[in-house]
Amino acid sequence: MTNPVPPRQTPDKPWRSEGAPPPAPPKKRMPSGWVGLVLAAVVVFLLANLVVAQVTKGNEKAISYTEFSKQVGAGNVAKIYSKGDAIQGEFKTSQSLSGGTEKYVKFTTQRPSFADDKLWSELTKKNVTVTAEPVVQEHSFLTNLMLSLAPMVLLVALWVFISRRVGSAMGGMLGRKAPPRPVELLEGRRTSFADVAGIDEVKGELDDVVDFLKHPDAYRRMGARMPGGVLLAGPPGTGKTLLARAVAGEAGVPFFSASASEFIEMIVGVGASRVRELFGEARKVAPAIIFIDEIDTIGRMRGGGAAMGGHDEREQTLNQILTEMDGFTGSEGVVVVAATNRADVLDPALTRPGRFDRIVNVSPPDRGGREAILRIHTREIPLANDVDLTHVARTTPGMTGADLANLANEAALLAVKRQRSYVTQSDLSDALEKVQLGAERPLVMPPEERRRTAYHESGHALLGMLQPGADPVRKVTIVPRGRALGVTLSTPEADKYAYTEEYLRGRIIGALGGMAAEQVVYGVVTTGSESDLEQVTSIARGMVGRWGMSERVGRLTAIPSDAQQAYGLSAAPVTLDRVDSEMRRIVDECYDKACSLLREHHDRLDALAEALLENETLEEQAAYRAAGIPRLAKDES
Repeated sequence: MTNPVPPRQTPDKPWRSEGAPPPAPPKKRMPSGWVGLVLAAVVVFLLANLVVAQVTKGNEKAISYTEFSKQVGAGNVAKIYSKGDAIQGEFKTSQSLSGGTEKYVKFTTQRPSFADDKLWSELTKKNVTVTAEPVVQEHSFLTNLMLSLAPMVLLVALWVFISRRVGSAMGGMLGRKAPPRPVELLEGRRTSFADVAGIDEVKGELDDVVDFLKHPDAYRRMGARMPGGVLLAGPPGTGKTLLARAVAGEAGVPFFSASASEFIEMIVGVGASRVRELFGEARKVAPAIIFIDEIDTIGRMRGGGAAMGGHDEREQTLNQILTEMDGFTGSEGVVVVAATNRADVLDPALTRPGRFDRIVNVSPPDRGGREAILRIHTREIPLANDVDLTHVARTTPGMTGADLANLANEAALLAVKRQRSYVTQSDLSDALEKVQLGAERPLVMPPEERRRTAYHESGHALLGMLQPGADPVRKVTIVPRGRALGVTLSTPEADKYAYTEEYLRGRIIGALGGMAAEQVVYGVVTTGSESDLEQVTSIARGMVGRWGMSERVGRLTAIPSDAQQAYGLSAAPVTLDRVDSEMRRIVDECYDKACSLLREHHDRLDALAEALLENETLEEQAAYRAAGIPRLAKDES
């Protein structure tokens, strides 16, 4: 039996959910501190009344009836108002109190009941106006009430503001946030497998998860147990999150998603409490799917050095996830799906049977998959009749679903800028150039530097054309793009999954073509080969240290594939010295061959450079024609 999860007054929900029912409204209770607030409000109310009374009476001065009679006789009274024996009035000229400097105009006084001074005749003689309304206007009861309540309302508002700020700060430190976020309900159509393309083999791996969520009773009758978790591993942008959403949408179950970094806080124990809360919410609406993105943030292998006394927040969060997943039973119907780009660094306790016991590798799509992905991402984009998505898919090897979505969006943006109603093939081609080569820069180069750039790119292109089995040259340009002064684009005829030593050497020769061309023509080496040398170093290091293509180093892995691992700790110093020596040997041999080929075909190099200087950009057929080399290989249909 599963223990029910007790509801909390302020649940902390650092995740998003789809398809889950709205939570029950929390019971309202009086916050603490109301008694003190009420007492403070009463004190403020009384003080406010005193202040209002003083302000109200501060507009007039009480004078003696003798002084009033004297001012009437002197003709200094402008008007009065009398109610009974009480008299209010206003002087023509301001007066000051005896012995004081404060001036006043309005006054009040009290006529004695025994007075017999013929006041009316005196007032008439001095032309004093007797008004029917009070000279000093008193505030109404409502106004006095509002003036007295205003400080109290201000105090209450200030108290609520401070309480919320303090509660929010304390909640952030202790893992509680107030107020709780409502569960997000997905409106409209949910994500399904129809929105996922190019990874059919992965969808097949997840079909049984969907079937289990739809028909759990059939599996229980057969005694079958669903995997405790499914780990989606693959490069960024391959659609791991989309796959998890599609599984939940196909099964019609609630979908909870969170990033692993959202569980981590400065205070130890916060992440574990958030994990308990997430799994508890999923159990309440089971069957459901929990998706944890970038799980390597908290799921890295333990024991590599402890922080903060050996009990850091990351490890506690990981331990809580392991405990929650280990406590699952088949009747709960909660499936955990996680995604990572670094499955090799995960803790073995996560990937053991019973937890993430099914690892699904999500690779970049092949040509057919890219075409299907492009059709999905162009469903809402009006395409012209000349658009050939099959050709676009053929020229985008290695691109992921996210890259293709960006490509379709860039083409739509270009069509809008060009004031077109449809996206044309040229828009897609220009968008692909922008994505692969970078945006054009309005840079004006001196003629000599422009010529040197033309020879540099011609060296890349010519060696790519001359090397057997090399990737065909698709475009050559000396228009500055991104950080480069020129670009040579080469893509394979079809997707490649394994590379021979000959092919890799050809890649190195082609990358060194720019430097070799400058050396052959000008006898100098410029800084324009920086990115080329980075590519050459990466390929040569992989050939020698990882792929066993060196007799001196042998058939072993001397250099880790993980760039974050220390280079010097992967092998003995003698082995690393051999790696460096063999890298230099391979690169030197390739550079010598590049220079030799360019000297041998110097006339073709000159012709290609002149064509580039004249046209700035050469497409595939034009580039081969300018170099005088037949284009023998044909694109596969």
